[in-house]
Amino acid sequence: MVHPSMLSLQPHFRVMYNLIRRILFSMDAERVHYMVMNWMTKAYSIAPLRGILKSLFVPKASGKLERTIWGIKFSNPVGLAAGFDKDAKFTDSLACLGFGFIEIGTLTPRPQPGNPKPRLFRLPADKALINRMGFNNGGVDAAVERLKRRKERVIIGGNIGKNKDTDNDKATEDYEACFLRLYEVVDYFVVNVSSPNTPGLRALQDKEPLTKLLSRLQDLNREKGGKKPILLKIAPDLTNEQLDDIVTIVRDTKLDGIVSSNTTISREGLQTPTSEIEGIGAGGLSGAPLKNRATEVVKYLHSKSNGSIPIIASGGIFTAADAQEKLDAGASLVQVYTGFIYEGPAISKNICEGLA
Repeated sequence: MVHPSMLSLQPHFRVMYNLIRRILFSMDAERVHYMVMNWMTKAYSIAPLRGILKSLFVPKASGKLERTIWGIKFSNPVGLAAGFDKDAKFTDSLACLGFGFIEIGTLTPRPQPGNPKPRLFRLPADKALINRMGFNNGGVDAAVERLKRRKERVIIGGNIGKNKDTDNDKATEDYEACFLRLYEVVDYFVVNVSSPNTPGLRALQDKEPLTKLLSRLQDLNREKGGKKPILLKIAPDLTNEQLDDIVTIVRDTKLDGIVSSNTTISREGLQTPTSEIEGIGAGGLSGAPLKNRATEVVKYLHSKSNGSIPIIASGGIFTAADAQEKLDAGASLVQVYTGFIYEGPAISKNICEGLA
């Protein structure tokens, strides 16, 4: 039950968050990320504060938005995309913000530091981010131990990749290792071959290596009883011919779905000065500039597959209208990341109540 004093706070929360965001945006993006999430974790550890977080941010309309996909019941269709909680350190505190599911990772078999810092950049004029994190994570084993200890029962997806120093001809072994270690502690898997920040990774999206990789994971899934959905995360930069191949591969390997899409290497149409963009350098772009292309890809995949492939849509989702656009294009679920940074902790609640 929501205390009346909390209701009175909600109309002012947007103004408060805008003020807080202005302060946070004056600091290094990656440092702020961990600082804020550590605050959240401390708040979660105190029962009264945990209750306040849930009262403020868990959508009251979730019951109207429940949906069952792959035999999994999602309390609502709004999830947190991979990359925000790479190491499964914050799943309990993030669950208090009302997400219908949380995707951890991308995880690799061995720990790796990722690319040199700075590697995460805000583009406020475009409501966007550029990142070149490079699969920085503490390794799959540490994440598994954390997931075994989690308290909240939110749906967890496991996003898996390969270590930077693993050659592509041995990449399948890295994905296998992550799959087997995570199998008992996640609800579904996402195979990430589309990040632009690991050299050569996107070559695994080509038909032959991708078919081999996904077929091997499905073999392992069948050996385990075939109970865990496996999805493929793709780049928004693929051509229609490449998307056609993706649909064929998903059908041939009997994959359970697609996450569309990852970040883009495009820099078209940005309001941020070109000199600033060039100064930032390489990385994947996410946020509002990706919105239209992300919707186009979802619509194309949905049409080509005759609606037979469930799609989790990601890219430029900030509001209920943005989410509805993706659902209307054929998505079954949606994910936020950059929208979460710009809109704040009420994003899932606001989207869900708008959808309902």
